[in-house]
Amino acid sequence: MQQVKYYDLSYQVYQRIKEMILSNQFKPGEKLLQEKIAAELGVSRTPLHKAFQMLENEYLVESIPRRGMFVKKIDLKQIKDAFECREAIEGIAARRVATQIQAKDLKALKKIFEPFTADRDNIDEEAYRKADREFHNLILHLSGNEILIKMDVTSNVLVRTYTQGLVRNPSETLDEHIGIIQAIELGDGDMAEKRIREHSRKSNRELGKRAEAGFNSEP
Repeated sequence: MQQVKYYDLSYQVYQRIKEMILSNQFKPGEKLLQEKIAAELGVSRTPLHKAFQMLENEYLVESIPRRGMFVKKIDLKQIKDAFECREAIEGIAARRVATQIQAKDLKALKKIFEPFTADRDNIDEEAYRKADREFHNLILHLSGNEILIKMDVTSNVLVRTYTQGLVRNPSETLDEHIGIIQAIELGDGDMAEKRIREHSRKSNRELGKRAEAGFNSEP
């Protein structure tokens, strides 16, 4: 029982630090001061060390010999690769969700973006970013495809596409999200897959433009 509690604590620390990295509280290239983080989270170095191992396996942090642990710098190619994989995974997921969606789950999908439809010109980007992640994670979860879900958990496909924050403006992507939900509501698997694939493809094209413009991954 003690080992289970120990693992749970490590996992909680891992989740907390992961969220801080994804929300840019810890920035790419920033050194993670282990003693300070342990003190702030109220944990010992042991669960923190295990959490760092999990984060390193997900390419979110990296250990540099004789220097310490750092947030991994943004690799634009890796983000583009992740979007390419995400397009395929979510396409399958959205098609499946459209064929089996339950009323309560459809309601949950619609509710995610309701706060942003009233005033599209003044969308809180941080709140929208969280809603965006919730939506795409829910699509994957509702698919019920355990292999797809395992692929995402193992490779962190969705997580990697959010390491640069929102790629496109909410005013552009809000209607795309709504369009995906509408296709799911109609039970149109072909349309749901087409729309969610194009949604990812547009973001990947935007990243391609940034690469051509000489995007610099240095902090």
